[in-house]
Amino acid sequence: MHTVRLFGTSRTYAVGKIVCLARNYSEHIRELGNEVPDSAVLFIKPSSSIIGDGEQVVIPPYSHDCHHEVELALLIGKYGKNIRQDEAMSHVAGYGVAIDMTLRDVQNALKQKGLPWDIAKGFDTACPLSDFVPASQIADPHALRITLAVDGRMRQDSSTALMMRRIPTIIHEVSSVFTLEEGDIILTGTPAGVGPVTSGARLYAEIEGVGHLEVSVQ
Repeated sequence: MHTVRLFGTSRTYAVGKIVCLARNYSEHIRELGNEVPDSAVLFIKPSSSIIGDGEQVVIPPYSHDCHHEVELALLIGKYGKNIRQDEAMSHVAGYGVAIDMTLRDVQNALKQKGLPWDIAKGFDTACPLSDFVPASQIADPHALRITLAVDGRMRQDSSTALMMRRIPTIIHEVSSVFTLEEGDIILTGTPAGVGPVTSGARLYAEIEGVGHLEVSVQ
């Protein structure tokens, strides 16, 4: 069982499901040649995909094109189903930094066949994740610089202000499909600049006011 903690407190949360939102930054949609979705595009990573700061991403042997995607992570603090947008923020216990590691070659091949692409997103070590800061410490989660560097070179440099769906909308849409429980995590999508990583690479992700996360690739 994987747990995460809130900085500055003794509180820990057992992680349940990790619900991820795809296609939430328009520039990222364009760089991959995807269509802008009419509704939320959701997928799930298992909690077994989590690794922490300082650990290693292991690229499975069935892929030769693994990409990084930095994301703002939401830690859900209480149960909710069909959560109203005006109540959604009360369900957020904290904010963290996540990297959605994606096997792009595997994902593209499965998409072309109309098949699910879980194995491209949910493999072991596919979800590097920081600890969380209490939600009360972040005045506006929609105005944070979000960056990721590979071997010291900036790849992703954007702002959460560019999210197409804001957090109350995300929580509302997710909870209309999946009941949210304490310890669940939502990844809110990645900005433009995603790209490949190879063995030996070091990834450094940071979100203003939230924290940072550094992992290497085996």
